[in-house]
This record gives sequence, structure tokens and C-alpha cells, in this order.
Amino acid sequence: MNIFEALRESHDRQRGYADALIQTHGDSKERVEAYKQLKAELQAHETAEERFFYIPLMQFDNGIDLSRHAISEHHEMDEMMEELDETDMSSPSWLATAKKLSEKVHHHLKEEEQKFFQSAGKLLDDKQKESLASEYQKEYEEQLAEA
Repeated sequence: MNIFEALRESHDRQRGYADALIQTHGDSKERVEAYKQLKAELQAHETAEERFFYIPLMQFDNGIDLSRHAISEHHEMDEMMEELDETDMSSPSWLATAKKLSEKVHHHLKEEEQKFFQSAGKLLDDKQKESLASEYQKEYEEQLAEA
């Protein structure tokens, strides 16, 4: 498995959790569970992805800007999750923020898969793509276990 395949597995889960979240209503068990899943997935993925995808890409001149952009989008998603944590789940503003988060997740994943992966694919060699995948996977699983 290479780093792109490993990241895509998590991306698929994120899309599903983000879609499920905005289908929920009020302060319900479904909403609590959907948000918990999405938040844990995003946080584990972001940490592992930054450490074992974006930071290695920053070693290349062509990898700096795309890494900075992606990490700044991770930060935006983190801020939206903080806002959700501080807002009552039954309030209309909670769902509005959840929808913004879902849109940001979808935008970010599409941009990564259609733009960043192509650039990164040219910078990393096959051996790096495989070793980063195993390091990413290990870190991701550790982060998820702590969530």
C-alpha cells in the first residue's frame, strides 16, 4: 500500500461521517455518535497526515505551498469542531456550523485527491510512498485509539 491509498481509505470514511452528520436532527443519540465518529476520524487523520505526508513534502520546494495550504485547512476544520463543541447540539447554529464543516471536509478531500496527490506523486519516490504509508497507518491507529 502506498501513502495515497492509505489516505484515501480515511478520506472515504470522512465523507461518509460528514454526510451522516448533516442528516441528523437536534440533540439526538445519532447526532452525538455521528459527530464523535467524524471528530475522531478527522483528528487522527490530520495528525498522521501532517506528520507523514505534509512534513515530508516540505523538504521539496514544490511541496511547501501545498503543505501549508492543506495544514491551514486542517486548522480551519479544527476551529469549526471547537465551535461545535461549545454550541448546544439542538441549536440551529450547531447544524449550520456542521454543514460548513461537512462542506470544508468535502472541499479539502477533493483538492487533496485531485491536486495535491498529483504534485506529491512527482516528488516522492515509490519507496518513500510505501514507507510513509506504514508510518501514517501506525500513527493514525494510535491517534484513533486515544480519541
